[in-house]
Amino acid sequence: MNRAFYNFVFYLLLPVIVLRLLWRALFLPAPAYAKRWGERLGFVDRALAERSETKWIWVHAASVGESVAISPLVLKLRRERPQWGIVVTTMTPTGSERIDELFGHDVCHVYAPYDYAGAVKRFLNSFKPALVILVETELWPNLVHYSKISGARIMVANARLSEKSYRGYEKFAALGKPMLKQIDCIAAQAESDAQRFERLGVSAAKLKITGSIKFDIELPVALPQLSAAMRARIDGERPIWIAASTREGEDEKVLSALRLVQKQIPDVLLVLVPRHPERFPSAERLCEKEQLGVVRRSSNQRVDAQTAVFLGDSMGELLVYYSLAQFAFVGGSLVPTGCHNVLEPAAMGLPVITGPSQFNFQTICERLTEQGALLSVPDERALADLVVMLFKDPQRLHAMGDAGKTTVAANRGALERIFALVDSYLPT
Repeated sequence: MNRAFYNFVFYLLLPVIVLRLLWRALFLPAPAYAKRWGERLGFVDRALAERSETKWIWVHAASVGESVAISPLVLKLRRERPQWGIVVTTMTPTGSERIDELFGHDVCHVYAPYDYAGAVKRFLNSFKPALVILVETELWPNLVHYSKISGARIMVANARLSEKSYRGYEKFAALGKPMLKQIDCIAAQAESDAQRFERLGVSAAKLKITGSIKFDIELPVALPQLSAAMRARIDGERPIWIAASTREGEDEKVLSALRLVQKQIPDVLLVLVPRHPERFPSAERLCEKEQLGVVRRSSNQRVDAQTAVFLGDSMGELLVYYSLAQFAFVGGSLVPTGCHNVLEPAAMGLPVITGPSQFNFQTICERLTEQGALLSVPDERALADLVVMLFKDPQRLHAMGDAGKTTVAANRGALERIFALVDSYLPT
């Protein structure tokens, strides 16, 4: 499939994409999907009019995970290269909310243009970025092609390419390989990622191995105070574990595991934090269906002895939720979505558990496993067995937590390496 055919298909699918936005807004419900459609079509003049910057770097991060990952680089650029304005684009409302929380007015934020020629060209004509930074795997043919034509340099930061994604690019080589050749620099997380890019035709000269910027985690100074305030809502001293960033179809499995754990540890408390806010109500309904006492973070209720599930129905507080628990199950891994950020709980000294689907964090999961900081389970029954085992083995809990903190500390440094590459591509 070449780019001309890709464009033809994208134009045909545009009405379906719009209908999907409406469906999400009306039936999930997630009303934010019904807003700011002009930005998705490349109309950004209103947002640009509010800014005083004249030179721009475009950073594209798909959603919450990528936004958090790239935030240290964005903050460093604003601090050390203040003459450059930064426009950060995301695809989802949750990503948009996270950008506002992280940066406020310090960056310009709009939704990314859909990857058809008109939208991308309108966006580029408005900002005229000198450098485009794509985060992790956000590679879009028209975005790359027209950015290159506009004269911008293009860099992929914190790049990863799983074996699954590699096979996808191989399948659509006529579209993917020309796109990859237009990219000026790929800062890969690991040697295995770089090797896969090279097998797709990216020249070795364009590939740099920087490590993952996700290791450069800075815990908020106010975290102890925020944690103490939230912990004060919980009555008594209870064994607590967290299931974080769970995806659709995964909450049921986690609650099934909780039921099994309760047979041996009756007073156990689960902190359940779904990945997407539109699923908060459905997660609560699942708990009620299972006759599990549930209290939402947004309520004023106390978490008493009858509460089995504390539902984290807020955004931007995941680290606070982690701080309540003795260990963490990281979601997106008992369903085939590739896992979410396992480094945040590890950096906080929590043992980490995941399911078998880890392709988004494959190298990082392998590293944490090798160091004794992460354990994988095949299903919810094995998850329940492991939860019970960890609660009954505080010595192992402590050793796994220490291993996680040590591993994160030993792998820091990607931020400085990526910043140096970015700086080398900025015009003087």
